[in-house]
Amino acid sequence: MNLRSLSVGEQVALLFVIVFGALLAATVAWTLLSLRDMADDSKARHERFGRDLRAVWVGAVLFWLSWMSGAVGAVLLFGIVSFLALREFITLMHTRRGDHRGLIIAFFVVLPLQFVIAGGRWFDLLTVFIPVYVFLAIPVISALAGDPQRFLERNAKIQWGIMVCVYGLSHAPALLLLEFHGYDGRGAFLLFFLVVVCACAQIVQEGMSRRFRGIPAARHIDRSFSARGWFIGVAVAGVVGAALYWISPFKPFQAFVLGAIAGGAGTLGELVMRALKRDAGVASWGNASALTGAVGLLDRIAPLAFAAPIFFHLTRWYFRV
Repeated sequence: MNLRSLSVGEQVALLFVIVFGALLAATVAWTLLSLRDMADDSKARHERFGRDLRAVWVGAVLFWLSWMSGAVGAVLLFGIVSFLALREFITLMHTRRGDHRGLIIAFFVVLPLQFVIAGGRWFDLLTVFIPVYVFLAIPVISALAGDPQRFLERNAKIQWGIMVCVYGLSHAPALLLLEFHGYDGRGAFLLFFLVVVCACAQIVQEGMSRRFRGIPAARHIDRSFSARGWFIGVAVAGVVGAALYWISPFKPFQAFVLGAIAGGAGTLGELVMRALKRDAGVASWGNASALTGAVGLLDRIAPLAFAAPIFFHLTRWYFRV
């Protein structure tokens, strides 16, 4: 069967049958394993996997809702996720009273404008709005507050939070709106492609780094991150991308290259966010009383926030869309 010959509706149905079928099988297996007696360390790993599985279920349902609600719904959905992620980030950063103006602008002006730009398909402006205009405006607003103490550090933290939580994530709904010749109505498959290759790269990188223990690439940040594990994760992401070429506008080799790049960027983004957590002195973003749960939303979206803009701009550049 030529999968590309299926209609859009048939491809969507097949996609969600595969996704939810795999999640259901994983949930059944996890439930059966829960009935067995396990050592404390195995039980802890089992519980972590359960939290990860629940997070994937939530992500799959949100992905389905964004598809069902169309472009406007997807932009609103990712805008809410961006708001919650930025809230988590700022909560753990040291800020002063003089930062309040900049934070208000970030949450209630920059964030909605960035997603409006994405939803309006103004992709050239999407590229420069935050890295140029916002990066220059935030220090000016902070300077007008008249507080010079730790000025550079405070503004850099706000700018970095905007870059990851707003700029990076805004490229996810933008992928839904990219238009390719002969690929009408299938934008969500690009986002699915990106999420899958990033997830595979991260899982394989962590598994291989733990299985083949070598010299950690960044010992004081993450002992489970090794160069060997990263290269294997990138290769697997490329292979998975090539296997998914039929849901994308890419040919198999193009899908391999873009999958490898996106997977590699996502795992490096996760490493960067772990460095930020080390600096903040926390094990995970968020806490037990946080709206986003004990695991923390940023722990889940960090690979996507780093990989989405790279994947988006490479795709636009190569296909000239």
